[in-house]
Amino acid sequence: MSRKLYTVGPVNVPEDVLKAMDRPMITHRSKEYRELHRSIEEKLHKAIGTDDDIFMVAGSATILLEGAARNGIRKRSLGLSGGSFGDRLVQVAQLNGRQVEVLRKPMGQGFSPADLEGRVMGDIDAVHWVCNESSSGVLLDSAALAEEVRSQNPDAIVMVDAVTSMFAVDHRMKDLQADSVVFGSQKDLALPPGIAFAVVSKEMMKRSEKMENKGFYTDFVRLKEKNDEDYALTTPPVSLMFGLDYQLDKMLREGMSARYRRHEEMADAIRKWAEERMEGIFPERGYESKTIGVVRRGGLDFDRFHSILKSKGMEISNGYGDAKKTTFRIGTMGDLGLKDVKQLMDSMDEALEEMKQ
Repeated sequence: MSRKLYTVGPVNVPEDVLKAMDRPMITHRSKEYRELHRSIEEKLHKAIGTDDDIFMVAGSATILLEGAARNGIRKRSLGLSGGSFGDRLVQVAQLNGRQVEVLRKPMGQGFSPADLEGRVMGDIDAVHWVCNESSSGVLLDSAALAEEVRSQNPDAIVMVDAVTSMFAVDHRMKDLQADSVVFGSQKDLALPPGIAFAVVSKEMMKRSEKMENKGFYTDFVRLKEKNDEDYALTTPPVSLMFGLDYQLDKMLREGMSARYRRHEEMADAIRKWAEERMEGIFPERGYESKTIGVVRRGGLDFDRFHSILKSKGMEISNGYGDAKKTTFRIGTMGDLGLKDVKQLMDSMDEALEEMKQ
């Protein structure tokens, strides 16, 4: 049965986007491919608002999170973690042989610049965090955190996981000045999984040039050499790229400011519903995600609730990590709008009424 996805990812892919990918295959060493690659790069730069390099590779975003660790951390980093994906980012660095000092907060709490005071010492090569923690629904002000990092240690690079926030939240890229910002195709781009992206600074590239043991697939120097020629280092997911090119056109027509407002409206509606019908939103006030409503479910039988929703043609996400048994999650990413969210809320209200019978 086909369902509309209000999940944390992969998210709902509209019919027109699916059709945009239904095109004859082209080889990735052809003139046609170079034109496609160049078109996507130009639109990504415009949508994101950056002059930095943007790399695309086949895979999930995790592959370029590994790439950022291998190219950017010489020896030691500071990792901020307030949830499952912050923990994963720490683990990614550790499993690539880096030492990580972990600054941890309980799930649901955010990080402010004050939390970093005195923590970015001289031996810290890099600081990394998840901008939008999908296990807790916490959204951080990455630009403010990055400014604090630079004020303490200008040589420390900043690496941001923006997987569930890019294209839904204004990252103020000119203020952020991060050295790597990683995201994927299956979240707010509303495409199937399969493309990983990294926005990479000149400072990161200088680091990469001197770094050893970067692997092949995650060597930023190799990626840049091919990217500068409008080619991919390895075989790219061409069909997905047709869809990406189409989606970026839609996004730019909508306008990024309008897109950010749309996501804000959807997030506000979910928060209001959670306050009225459940036990509120999980994250602390002031740090609420604009793409993932993590809802305190109290004594709700989520499995039964979700089963009813699925019968109505809709799907949301269970809680995750330490909050799995106390929350559920509603994703409002991609091409969803307030009308879709109201449809979901009506169906959730109906499900709650059915459960009383």
